[in-house]
Amino acid sequence: MRTLHLGFLLSLVFFGHPARVTPQTSPSYDIVLRNGRVMDPESGLNAIRFVGIRNGKVAAISTQALKGRDVIDATGLVVAPGFIDLHAHGQDMDDNKWQAQDGVTTALEMEGGAYPIAGWYASREGKAFINYGATVSHIGARIAVVTGAKTLEEVIANRRSTESPTPDWAHRKLSADQLTQLEADLRQGLDEGGLGLGLGINYTPAATREEIFRVFRIAAERNVVVHVHVRGAGLDETAGSIPAVQEMLADAAASGASLHIVHLGSSGLSQGPLLAEMLEGARKRGLDVSTEVYPYTAGSTLLQSAIFDPGWQERIGIGYGDLQWPATNERLTEESFARYRKEGGWVIIHMIPERTVAFLVARPGVMIASDGVPIEKGRGHPRGVGTFARVLGRYVRENKALSLMEALRKMSYLPAERVRTAVPAMAQKGRVRVGADADLTLFDPERVIDRATFDNPAQASEGIPYVLVGGTFVVRDGKLVEGVAPGRPVRRNH
Repeated sequence: MRTLHLGFLLSLVFFGHPARVTPQTSPSYDIVLRNGRVMDPESGLNAIRFVGIRNGKVAAISTQALKGRDVIDATGLVVAPGFIDLHAHGQDMDDNKWQAQDGVTTALEMEGGAYPIAGWYASREGKAFINYGATVSHIGARIAVVTGAKTLEEVIANRRSTESPTPDWAHRKLSADQLTQLEADLRQGLDEGGLGLGLGINYTPAATREEIFRVFRIAAERNVVVHVHVRGAGLDETAGSIPAVQEMLADAAASGASLHIVHLGSSGLSQGPLLAEMLEGARKRGLDVSTEVYPYTAGSTLLQSAIFDPGWQERIGIGYGDLQWPATNERLTEESFARYRKEGGWVIIHMIPERTVAFLVARPGVMIASDGVPIEKGRGHPRGVGTFARVLGRYVRENKALSLMEALRKMSYLPAERVRTAVPAMAQKGRVRVGADADLTLFDPERVIDRATFDNPAQASEGIPYVLVGGTFVVRDGKLVEGVAPGRPVRRNH
């Protein structure tokens, strides 16, 4: 008996815990998900299993029944890693609730970023419905340098200001001293926990190529990713999508920085497939480059932004009638464009070919990210409400453009891996395995679908009855759980 006991202990030391957990020996878990179809894009597991959750972690995945204080019958449901949105603007409690109902457990503001970083994280601590994080915003730091803004609130106010349709912070070239200050501010933001550097170059037309290259050098120095809204979109040979992406590839190659180009559909328009091919070629030749897409044929941004400076029709290749004002759902005219631009607010831009969207959603390695913007008074772009269910329902089930496992990989595992260099703890997200965070989304693959539309975006996705963040239900039986705030910061520890 003593020899057998010693051998059993040695097997634990060298081989880990026994692979099979039986009902007789299994402990009681906080939550058990029973008979769900566990799909893990890291290992490829795709099978009916019991999942035991304890202390916010996946503690067991078993072929046999597990005992738990709270048992959920997941028969007919996929048990997937919680979706990780790399591109989520706003991130207040209302936005988080829409996203949670779309299966999102972690929302990161990686393009626009935040500034000052310490203030942004502090404003969400203990209040978040889902996990949260942000890059250091180049736009925010530039606003601070030009205007003297100090607080998060002052930076946001300057960014949304409609006092001038051409704000000084976007159109002023920085002096040598200001460039030095900008670099210092960006480094400080990384020291405060920023996940990388966020660049919206299309919103800061005065940012020179030298200024942008300096940002890339900081990213390389600190081993973080630069998330970029490129300088231009459209077919123009000197100011369109192709030269804009080429600038980013050159900066990444020259600096050694990692690069992520956001919303390739709205940045690339009809050239999206060609741009994807360029990025794939750069990756094959050693550059650390990635990209993302949202599954809609329209973009959205603030009408007062520099994107709509004179000449925008020629640059983007659209007209007034392609712009939709969410507050009234009207298509704009020259007169209403001028009036609403002075008023300020979000506008929907119908400009992306469906063939580009379909190509990029299906393309291996292209991540899914919403670029979600706030829903204000029930109006806005639907992408912050229905992106993930739309991919699962329309592109996987209906169009069969990609497999379910590949879609989950694009929504969870790949985004987690993209942030993992800055935050090693992301190795515990984006997968369903023992030891991983219990950020889980349970959905019905036969019913999951988006309901949000351009005319009526405030309609939650269907077919996602359970969502857990750190082992706490935020959606249960298809309804939001009130009074919980399990969201935790995703933050770089330099």
